Amino acid sequence: MFQAFVIVLREGFEAFLIVSVIVAYLQRVGQRALLPAVAWGIGVAVAVSAALGVGLSQRGYDPLWEGILGLIAVAFVSTLVVQMWRHARYLKQETETRLGTLTARPSRWALVGVFLFTVVMVAREGIETALMLTQVRDPAFLLGAGVGLLSTVALAVLWVRCSHLINLKLFFQVTSIFLLLFLAQIAIYAFHEFSEAGVLPQSEAWHATTEPWSPDGRYGKWFSLATVIVCMGWLLWAEARQFLHARRQKP
Repeated sequence: MFQAFVIVLREGFEAFLIVSVIVAYLQRVGQRALLPAVAWGIGVAVAVSAALGVGLSQRGYDPLWEGILGLIAVAFVSTLVVQMWRHARYLKQETETRLGTLTARPSRWALVGVFLFTVVMVAREGIETALMLTQVRDPAFLLGAGVGLLSTVALAVLWVRCSHLINLKLFFQVTSIFLLLFLAQIAIYAFHEFSEAGVLPQSEAWHATTEPWSPDGRYGKWFSLATVIVCMGWLLWAEARQFLHARRQKP
């Protein structure tokens, strides 16, 4: 449940920030006529992401397919997490630069450009969410995803009304740490599934070795608790460091 909650919260809020930058820019440059293209883009992106999620959830169990899907999730999500780490501070600037190029075109092409840009940016977060949710081995993951969605809405409202209360840098730091730890378990699980499918040398030995680290294994079932402890430790350390830095800055 906790894994699904953090995944939906992070990806949902990230998508919200992207859309808010797009809408704010179009309003600032007097291009309100392009806002319907943003709305349609969000709708299409959500539909594509939902269709992917439903399609992946309805597949039959196949160890080889599970392993391949796990590796795809690790490669895709880890790339986006690292990209967010490197470019988070430039997100607003880069988004506005691309939008500036798109809106400089004739009206019809501007509508198409903004629509496609919105679809790509939002669907990227949706696909990332779908891939990771399919790797959550918890019967209560739907409850966690629902709570995460509600928390995303609450966080978005808080951002609109009092954005200064949200430490975005710390939020993305902590959730990025969680996702990278979660991806490590997915990688182990993918290796476990490949060994179960018998495609690795000495598959039986590798299967027995990785079994305790699978989501239902002796060690794997404690993974959620371990990630909470690590993330809370990072959060407390970052807050303490910020507090001590503020104390040193006082005359």
